[in-house]
Amino acid sequence: MNGCRIEIKAVPNAPKSEVIGWLGDALKVKIHAPPVEGKANQVLCEFLAGELHLPKRAVKLFQGDTSRKKVVAIEGMTREQVVEMLL
Repeated sequence: MNGCRIEIKAVPNAPKSEVIGWLGDALKVKIHAPPVEGKANQVLCEFLAGELHLPKRAVKLFQGDTSRKKVVAIEGMTREQVVEMLL
């Protein structure tokens, strides 16, 4: 099965979850959740899965558990497909 990894610049505590655009090599994503006890990471993965029309289990945090710079692994889509759907 195909898949990819995308670098994310996460901004927690936003009024709503939304994809902003590219910030260098990372995709800037605002998250409507506090960065407490992994809540923002969970909401980030669920938000991306919803935007990509994938099951929640298809989007997982790969790197950056406590950092704003994260890498998510996305199963079932190529990088090009992900970028096309999110932007």
